[in-house]
Amino acid sequence: MSDDEPKGRAKGGHARSAMLSPEQKTEIASAAAKARWAKRKLPDGAPCVLEGYKSELILAGMRLPCAVINGPKGIQRVLTENGITLAVLGERSGGSKRLKKAAELDGALLPLFLAPSQLKLFIDKELYDGPLMPIDYQDGDRVVRGYDASALVAVCDIWLRAREAGALQDQQLAKAQKAEALTRALAQTGIVALVDEATGYEKVRPQNALQAYLEMLVRKELAAWAKKFPDEFYENIYKIKGWPWPGMGKNRYSVVAHYTRDLVYERLAPGLLKELEAKSPKSNNGQRSIRLHRWLTEDVGDPMLSQHLHSIIMFQRLAIANGYGWKRFLQTIDLIMPKRGSNLELPLNYPSE
Repeated sequence: MSDDEPKGRAKGGHARSAMLSPEQKTEIASAAAKARWAKRKLPDGAPCVLEGYKSELILAGMRLPCAVINGPKGIQRVLTENGITLAVLGERSGGSKRLKKAAELDGALLPLFLAPSQLKLFIDKELYDGPLMPIDYQDGDRVVRGYDASALVAVCDIWLRAREAGALQDQQLAKAQKAEALTRALAQTGIVALVDEATGYEKVRPQNALQAYLEMLVRKELAAWAKKFPDEFYENIYKIKGWPWPGMGKNRYSVVAHYTRDLVYERLAPGLLKELEAKSPKSNNGQRSIRLHRWLTEDVGDPMLSQHLHSIIMFQRLAIANGYGWKRFLQTIDLIMPKRGSNLELPLNYPSE
């Protein structure tokens, strides 16, 4: 017997392993990984589930575990990585797992549901630093990896853009179809409201939560100017309205400023527009010399604006692709991201444009 041959228990283990099918080996390895993950415990003060506020969302027949946690940015609504993966991929494929592991070895935090290499071109740094930043949180005696609930919109958009560009393989088209189904389901209501309803948190939100929320969003001092609105946001407004696009070098129609207030600032957070306008009063000529977005905080306000614009642009693209006019586009946005205090329209058949 050579020194390299297994001995004792190791020899028995190798013999048992040789008798197992590849599927059985995968199942055993998965169970062992789950057991190791369950034994982890985060330090005191780490994100954790608020007691009693976890459940499941059911979207387009798919189940996504969700929770409300005391996270790194205060109260956050999260979806689990496994839930998003199963909803979009249908399974955690070996290829995606290998890509995810390789990315982690290189220092990247690649979500399993975006591991296929065909999606790489459609994921930018803003997404990694925003909705795709993983959150490990304590759920009882186990540690769960999750993502801010807003990540679901970004994930579906990435898959749909990849399909539109013809970047997906034939076997991946079914995944994009699931992403489309999730997007259509999300068009019925906002993701935050869904999580709050599913977990019961909507009944106990603190009465002073709005003011505390605004304090996280709005700066005390003015930030230096930086471009925060993608050109595509404005170009898509022109396309949906049926106007010729003059490019960013020409002055935009004055009504576009009204559309920006409506689509963005009035839907980001209740009371936010009023707070920002108080910070940037109009001058004698009726114009604001300071852009409203310069008052948003770097750690919370800016990422929220970026995520919101990403979602708006996704639905602009869908409207353009489906030939929707401005009225139907606004009806869709009102269903997805309603202004606080507005009445939701019932999802009846839309009138012709």
